[in-house]
Amino acid sequence: MNKTWNNKAWFMVLPMLLLVAFSAIVPLMTVVNYSVQDTFGNNEFFWNGVGWFTDVLESDRFWEALGRNLLFSAIILVIEIPLGILIALNMPKKGLGVPVCLVLMALPLLIPWNVVGTIWQVFGRVDIGLLGRVLDGLGFSYNYVNNVFDAWVTLIVMDVWHWTSLVVLLCYAGLVSIPEAYYQAAKIDGASRWAVFRYIQLPKMKRVLLIAFLLRFMDSFMIYTEPFVVTGGGPGNSTTFLSIDLVKMAIGQFDLGPAAAMSIIYFLIILLLSWIFYTVMTSSDEQA
Repeated sequence: MNKTWNNKAWFMVLPMLLLVAFSAIVPLMTVVNYSVQDTFGNNEFFWNGVGWFTDVLESDRFWEALGRNLLFSAIILVIEIPLGILIALNMPKKGLGVPVCLVLMALPLLIPWNVVGTIWQVFGRVDIGLLGRVLDGLGFSYNYVNNVFDAWVTLIVMDVWHWTSLVVLLCYAGLVSIPEAYYQAAKIDGASRWAVFRYIQLPKMKRVLLIAFLLRFMDSFMIYTEPFVVTGGGPGNSTTFLSIDLVKMAIGQFDLGPAAAMSIIYFLIILLLSWIFYTVMTSSDEQA
């Protein structure tokens, strides 16, 4: 028996699909256009081919910023994923504590990025900030403006405070979806807390962990607003990530050709790494 498919629903969403496609394709084509052309001004362009891409890939500036991005993302993932799992495991599953914990977890996610940067910029100042004054009073020489290590610690702690909640909420959603029968069977078998986590909870959380891992990698790798507000890319260039360097090149120096080439390379790196992470994690899930 042949099924008759009703495609009328597509006509309802087609205008939105066209709008989204238009708003995404036009800027992308503009960037591609600038990346393969050069200009002497007066809106006169000539073909440059892969020249800008070659210049970007041969510059130490690009590779240093890329290294800082990879290091920052790696640290963020190593901290936030286990911490989010730990907090989700200890959150209540029933009672009045559930909505309280969920609201508290959601609050940091509601704060805009520029506001988060401003909060931590003031919070970490030695003269007026609570964190800076407390650390200075305890004898620690803390100054995120002049010290590279302090600047990195401030950005990492700020990101952990802001985004660990996302991992917590995703993991918690995976945990509450586990049927109670699994826990009852584990209790009858005398399984330890670690065994319950290893063989019941962790496998059931793999899907949401994949989402959390990919979201946190992409967000941390594209981070711009918070470090720009807090450190401005300093001290020196120690916290100048690819996003900050790209904005400096495009807007500060108005080098549109190299900036367009760097933005395409930046996009392809994110796409490639996300695909690798997704492939590795899904293949390991299938093998299990």
